[in-house]
Amino acid sequence: MTKAIPFSQLHLPPPLQQAIDDLGFTSMSAIQQLALPKTLAAQDIAAQGRTGTGKTAAFLITIINRLLTKPAIKGRTHTHPRALVIAPTRELVIQIAKDAADLIKHTDLRCLVVYGGVDYERQQNAFADGVDILVGTPGRLIDYHKKHCYSLNKCEVAVIDEADRMFDLGFIRDLRYMMRQLPPYNQRQALLFSATLSHKVMELAYEHMNNPEKIRAESGNVTADGVDESIYQTAMEDKLPLLIYLLRRDTVKRGIIFINQKRTGERVARKLAQYGFKVGILSGDVRQKKRERILADFVSSKLHLLVATDVASRGLHIDDVTHVFNYDLPEDAENYVHRIGRTARAGSKGVAVSFSCERFCFGLPDIEAYIGRPIPAIHIDPEWLKIGAPTDRQASAEGLSQEDRAEVYGKDGKHDGGRGRPGAHSHAPSNSRRHSRSR
Repeated sequence: MTKAIPFSQLHLPPPLQQAIDDLGFTSMSAIQQLALPKTLAAQDIAAQGRTGTGKTAAFLITIINRLLTKPAIKGRTHTHPRALVIAPTRELVIQIAKDAADLIKHTDLRCLVVYGGVDYERQQNAFADGVDILVGTPGRLIDYHKKHCYSLNKCEVAVIDEADRMFDLGFIRDLRYMMRQLPPYNQRQALLFSATLSHKVMELAYEHMNNPEKIRAESGNVTADGVDESIYQTAMEDKLPLLIYLLRRDTVKRGIIFINQKRTGERVARKLAQYGFKVGILSGDVRQKKRERILADFVSSKLHLLVATDVASRGLHIDDVTHVFNYDLPEDAENYVHRIGRTARAGSKGVAVSFSCERFCFGLPDIEAYIGRPIPAIHIDPEWLKIGAPTDRQASAEGLSQEDRAEVYGKDGKHDGGRGRPGAHSHAPSNSRRHSRSR
């Protein structure tokens, strides 16, 4: 077990140390202990660490320390960010900006965040007030750079967060474009953080960084130690009644339900609402303002459940998520780790339940190979699937699209009774081989 080392040993500038104290952080996490002594000495690193281990704080502390202790590059103006953070998703960018705001609140530093889905001109006009730390998604960063809203030729620190996800989402060309706008590799610092340090990630690091040192924070499990994992072998038509049974049995106060497709999520969210659960849906095409409102309601417990695609598997830092449900097994093994990492954060405990149905069971061997162990399987009692009729057929989940509402309730606003739609029929136990586990 790693010995706890207090942040006070880093001798950070007083405004930064005060902000850390205000947040209640006392000791560094494993990845922070490995990274910060090197990054505070202006060394480039490529760091691997699982979700929820404090990677964001590590690079933000590095940035803020440098900006408070070193003078800006000669000729720098208010439209020259001193630090750049690139992240793949809106949710992650918003979270990074929030964490940055907490850490710079005792300073005069200005953090600006840019991402798609919100008012374009408002974000563009914000550059006129100046920026010290620029945080954004690749596409929106490139848009404003090509409009000459800012320049990166005086940038001192660049951070690539969730580098592996950049490849998954097809952002690698955009990322390389942004890195080429920076000063030469030996005239600025670069930090790369990733869930995996694959060959393609390290190739990117060696191309744009100054002899980065590889750091791996964990040598044991890739999943958090505080997660109680289990899996149910179930037929597709039995997944919804099984989910409702488990939600009732465990009295889930705050849970995230992951699905692979938006349409599945809308159906699941709608049915859960009809069974009396306070639920919202989060997918890539939900408008940004609505996404933010749904997340705020989830954090404040106005909503107890969040049905989400993998847009929420990274970047969401929500306290006290007690349960994660993989309604659909992820098709990418790494996403399993990111999904269940939404619970058991910062040393807490959590529950991760997965359903392996005939459609998505083929990904299970890859998931278990990736995490290095089998997921404990639990037998299903057929009695669990007898959940009764919905309590309110008119109930709707927060975040459903207008198209889905029209399809469900009809153009005249009357509910169609769910005819022909998954989960609307009687849930008698199927004859599928859900009770046996073939490997």
